[in-house]
Amino acid sequence: MIFLFIVAFAAASLLPLGSEWAVIAALELAYAAPVIWLVATAGNVAGGLVNAWLGRESLRWQHKSWYPVKGKQLVRAQTWFGRYGQASLLLAWVPIVGDPLVVVAGMMQLAYWRVLAWLIVAKGARYAGLIWLWQA
Repeated sequence: MIFLFIVAFAAASLLPLGSEWAVIAALELAYAAPVIWLVATAGNVAGGLVNAWLGRESLRWQHKSWYPVKGKQLVRAQTWFGRYGQASLLLAWVPIVGDPLVVVAGMMQLAYWRVLAWLIVAKGARYAGLIWLWQA
């Protein structure tokens, strides 16, 4: 189960990695579905919290030439997040857009407890759905 936690944690990073295969492997190895859900959700949420922290901390370097997000891009992301608000973190599980969205939440200085709550709902529902679909 440690492996599942690590894969789910890494999948929440900005790396192009998915964790669905690890969840399905754990199901096929006959681990208990609630334990799989808990471990995968915990790992993915922990990784998401790291993304929020990176977003928050990255702002101190926004005026450096090497900073990857330029002024207009940063303003556009912040405007988007401001328009759709915290509930947009319900999309944190979506490939490609989800992890950067959590980084933007960090950039917007969203309280960690709020990020945590939204990530538990979003990522928990995703893994619950995956487990349910696989067992159906």
